[in-house]
Amino acid sequence: MSFGITELIIIMVIVLLLFGTTKLKSIGSDLGSAIKGFRSAVTDDEASKKADEKVNEKKTDQT
Repeated sequence: MSFGITELIIIMVIVLLLFGTTKLKSIGSDLGSAIKGFRSAVTDDEASKKADEKVNEKKTDQT
């Protein structure tokens, strides 16, 4: 069971009629900011792990 182009267009039109363009723009911007926040959190986490690894390497080199 797969959706064809015609079915997807019909679904998009129904969603557009139900929510309206302003609500869809709001949902899109909220989703975009959530994805942006998730990416920055992942990047920050990776950076902190690298910093912790460097600190641990310095500690082992000093002992």
